[in-house]
Amino acid sequence: MPPPPKKPKKADLPQKLCVTCGRPFTWRKKWERVWDEVRYCSDRCRQARPESDTPRR
Repeated sequence: MPPPPKKPKKADLPQKLCVTCGRPFTWRKKWERVWDEVRYCSDRCRQARPESDTPRR
């Protein structure tokens, strides 16, 4: 039986900068399908987003 695939090191994962606080954050498994849409590092930053950043409907 072949060995299981190796997980990438945290340093090798993609990073983005949070729109609200400007801190870097790394890819998470739960964001796998929506990584292109993720803009905030946490719920706190998402709730504190600037008024000009609210999506229009």
